[in-house]
Amino acid sequence: MRKLLLLGFCISLFVPTAMQAQYLRSSYFMEGSSTRMQLNPASQPKRGYVNLPVIGSLTAEVSSNSLGIQDVIDIFDSDGEFYNNDKFYNRLKGMNELNISLNTDVISFGFYKGKSFWSFNVGARVDVDATIPKTMFEYLRAVDVENFNWEGQQAFNIQNEKLRLNSYIEVGAGYSRAINERLTIGGKAKLLLGAGNINLKINQLYISAKEAGIDSELQLKADAYLEASAKGLDLEEENGYITDLDYNNFGISGYGAGFDLGASYQVMKNLTFSAAILDLGFISWGKSSTQIAESNKNTIINKDNYGDSSEVLDFELYGLQKKENKSRTTSLSPTMVLGGEYGLLDNKLGLGLLSTTRFGQLKTYSELTLSANYRPNTLINASLSYSMIQGGETFGIAFKVGPLMLGTDYMYFGNNSKHVNAFIGLSIPLGKKSSD
Repeated sequence: MRKLLLLGFCISLFVPTAMQAQYLRSSYFMEGSSTRMQLNPASQPKRGYVNLPVIGSLTAEVSSNSLGIQDVIDIFDSDGEFYNNDKFYNRLKGMNELNISLNTDVISFGFYKGKSFWSFNVGARVDVDATIPKTMFEYLRAVDVENFNWEGQQAFNIQNEKLRLNSYIEVGAGYSRAINERLTIGGKAKLLLGAGNINLKINQLYISAKEAGIDSELQLKADAYLEASAKGLDLEEENGYITDLDYNNFGISGYGAGFDLGASYQVMKNLTFSAAILDLGFISWGKSSTQIAESNKNTIINKDNYGDSSEVLDFELYGLQKKENKSRTTSLSPTMVLGGEYGLLDNKLGLGLLSTTRFGQLKTYSELTLSANYRPNTLINASLSYSMIQGGETFGIAFKVGPLMLGTDYMYFGNNSKHVNAFIGLSIPLGKKSSD
């Protein structure tokens, strides 16, 4: 299981792209696309659809507030010990925020029934949020030096390192209806089948040679807490302390529900406002699939027996001890969406403004996107967007030609960009076109 955790950290460190939500914002005003329903369940497409499995709707997004694409090159040039790369180290902030989001549908289709539009999907979702202080990399760089000597070293005080992972299967049913010529409402109900959840908080990790009182000893303090829920998850122990996580099975270990709600209102002939709230929900994890551990470590250890860590996540340092297992409930990370669009040239061209706010487990992310949308017919749609995000500005593009749709909210222009994402969609048209 540690390999899975480290993989998550490596992805977020090595492939720094952007995650505000699991959706393509550049597609929000593309009327011919079914993808826009992911951001607002009231946004009806022009006709029904059947998405191909997995590649019919696939989004991969990751973010880092400190690292960019050039850092990836620097990391690979460092022969694996990326934290010893000075360029990498100098770009780190005091607190480095890392996140990952993966979203795909195995089954997804929608169709019109009178004035109503119905949609159904079965998909997989993964969300990872993490914060890693720069002091952790300071520690790794120090102890990785050959013949490192603790004598005369300052104490390492690492605080507020966190990891949260949530993985689940979503079974959803959506419904939208035009109430009148101006107002359309929509909603989606989701059954959530929890595959795994990890909440690791390292409030403090303090390592010192000066305060131990004996030259051959170190003082180690750890204030950490772990909640982990997954079928087949075991906590490996040695001398009463957790040394690793072992994952040897896949299954459903939690059940929950979620909701999306949205509306669209045409204020005047060419002006439309819309709003949505996504991922209101929870997952309850069973006691039999949940492991709880908490640190109780303020101890003196012999320096000769201390194994210097070279890992960002090293459970042997945290002093975690098993506690009584218990059931637990976790929440999703809701996203609030607000949009407005003005149509030109008989609505073949649209100018849009979109605001998205994701209330993450560790931080809230907000973004404002301006877009120009060209839609000459239901077969061809294109959108060019400009986003003002936390940490920079970027352009995005999305286009739909027949059943194929490709897009990104963060185009790469050759600089050390921290933000690049991608979406691919491939669908089969279903049923007759809706009336305009």
